[in-house]
Amino acid sequence: MKTADLIDSHAADLTLVHLPFRQFGTVSDFAAPIQTIRCFENNTVLRAQLETPGEGRVLVVDGGGSTRIAILGDILADLAIKNGWAGLVMNAAIRDSAEINEMNTLVFALATSPVKSAKLGWGEVGVEIGFGGVTFAPGDWVYGDADGVLHSTKKLV
Repeated sequence: MKTADLIDSHAADLTLVHLPFRQFGTVSDFAAPIQTIRCFENNTVLRAQLETPGEGRVLVVDGGGSTRIAILGDILADLAIKNGWAGLVMNAAIRDSAEINEMNTLVFALATSPVKSAKLGWGEVGVEIGFGGVTFAPGDWVYGDADGVLHSTKKLV
């Protein structure tokens, strides 16, 4: 279901993730439960999570809004696809955007940057995070398409 139709039918249960996302990948939409990560300009924990079975979930990443350093590139996007992640919503930047744009995934990110991330090994998985006017918790639902990203605490469709 399109996000525009979804919010028309379920406005009381949805919140717009109000950020100027750019969309990457060949998949047009997703509706899935989420897993969360908090990391800033460092992708070690992000990589470790993408190495686990995604089971059709979307990984919601709070990268602190940094557009200076990319925390996802084509190698990690490919890992997400291989391990069954439905997509990513990133309060952060990505790199290898042309390659990711040709991949069978859907990634929402703030920007692109050619600068690779640090490998410091810190970050948090499965924690409550907030950005774009929304608080996300593991198991919440996210809906995304060309019109934007919506959040709900429950499955709607």
